[in-house]
Amino acid sequence: MPISPFETELYERLSDFFARSGFVSLVEKKQFRKSTDTGFQNVIFSVTPYENETWLEVNFGLRHQQLEQTAQQFLSNLAEFRDDANTLVVSIGKFNDTRYFRYKITHDARHGPADLDETCELIKDFLLETGFDFLDQHSHLPELHALLNSEPTKPCKYLYNQTHRAFKGLIAARLSQHADFPRLADVYRNQLLKMGASFHDLHQYERLLSYLLYHSVN
Repeated sequence: MPISPFETELYERLSDFFARSGFVSLVEKKQFRKSTDTGFQNVIFSVTPYENETWLEVNFGLRHQQLEQTAQQFLSNLAEFRDDANTLVVSIGKFNDTRYFRYKITHDARHGPADLDETCELIKDFLLETGFDFLDQHSHLPELHALLNSEPTKPCKYLYNQTHRAFKGLIAARLSQHADFPRLADVYRNQLLKMGASFHDLHQYERLLSYLLYHSVN
């Protein structure tokens, strides 16, 4: 995807900050990313231009490689996107329970994006105070299991696709060898039915369950 002048300036202003925390710039993927022992963490930027301002949404998340290697065999993601799929991803607004939150940067005809410095500082403050700690805390299976499966009948705000949550929650329970796995298998099947999941997704869920029951996943 083409990179706008605004995005170029945004990544330039944030590159040193992210580098100090071990992240590299992947401008073509609209994100900064850090490799971890279990996969990666990333911060993703979505830019929407308007006539006199730009709206910026910031998502942050992580990928647990072992979990995703199993999940992507059964989900309907396009093959070219599977290696980049996040296990968790949430916007700063959604994380803070502020619906439809976006950073808004006004544009001055002479000086460009007037509020960009302030916006960058707000993003940095959030990540340093909250975001990075959240990612570090949930990069391992026990914590992922707790986050995904503590309330399996309610939507999980830390991923956008609740069908995928059912698959990934079940895998997290199995990989962490949690005793609640059999109950969760039934709960998520019922949740998929309530959500009106397609026949294909239901079939894939049963294939996943069979795989987790009868194959070694350690």
